[in-house]
Amino acid sequence: MRRLFGRSPFAALVLPFSAMRRPSFLPDNFMLILLAMLILASVLPVRGVYADYAATVTNLAIALLFFLHGAKLSLNAIVKGMGHWRLHSLVFACTFLLFPLLTWALKPVLLPLLGPDLFRGMLYLSALPSTVQSSIAFTSIARGNIPAAICSAATSSLMGIFITPLLVLLMLDQSAQSLPLGDAVLKIMLQLLLPFVLGQLARRWIGAWVDRNKAWLKHVDQTSIYLVVYTAFSTAVVEGLWTQLPLQQILVLGVACCVLLALVLGISWWLGRRLGFDMPDRITILFCGSKKSLATGVPMAQVLFVGGSMGTLLLPIMLFHQIQLLVCAVLSKRFADRPVESEH
Repeated sequence: MRRLFGRSPFAALVLPFSAMRRPSFLPDNFMLILLAMLILASVLPVRGVYADYAATVTNLAIALLFFLHGAKLSLNAIVKGMGHWRLHSLVFACTFLLFPLLTWALKPVLLPLLGPDLFRGMLYLSALPSTVQSSIAFTSIARGNIPAAICSAATSSLMGIFITPLLVLLMLDQSAQSLPLGDAVLKIMLQLLLPFVLGQLARRWIGAWVDRNKAWLKHVDQTSIYLVVYTAFSTAVVEGLWTQLPLQQILVLGVACCVLLALVLGISWWLGRRLGFDMPDRITILFCGSKKSLATGVPMAQVLFVGGSMGTLLLPIMLFHQIQLLVCAVLSKRFADRPVESEH
């Protein structure tokens, strides 16, 4: 910077800004762009024939997303890591049983406060698989069992392709304009499972290339999510989303997400200790069992739901995603600062 500007007055103005750090209270760029998509859909929603074009492009982007998921995921690594079956079983139980059960248990409180549409979004959130990248990252920062985290998070993402739709159809039935069972299964097979399997088959040829280019391939994942959010909220806005959803409900939704996360964190930590897991394993259970995947939830909603209801269904997972990142960032730092001798 000094070479470029020398000692000019312009340098005196630019250098302080170049040294500024990003404020810690700001969400990451991914969430900021998601919020921008929501605002854009509210101001300029896609309509008519253009909505059909956007839906086609979005469906193709989702197929590409799951193809890349298949190409990235090493089943050999999962098989090798499945030896720690007690830990993985507890993580899956937290992800696919504890979350739905807690959400149903809170129904008498949440349903009157949130209304039926947002409560269905909470149910959809509870059925989603765990994240992959952030679960492993936070486990690593907190000095947890990283190989177990890789295995649990990747397997949860894989099993979510099958388990999440079944839970959604079981919990929501037709109340959220979900597709009929036969149509939903066919669409899941064609749009999610088939690209995933093709990605797995192609891994032997493109796996090394995918591994080398993960840094920019993540933008493909994110772009597909941006498209789904924009098209989903466009449909919802056209059907009157913001006239039906007051700010008070959104604030209550934030509190509900915080309560649900706190309960899952507390119960998963207690279960890990109660069942005799050591500290690294309990950390893995905590971070892998308390996450919900926005990257899987958004495109899967595009496959499972129809109409403007999808926009409301996505609000809880978008809000929960940011809350879980903030909370787990604090927790991982606290675990990282613990003394080495306190491993049990």
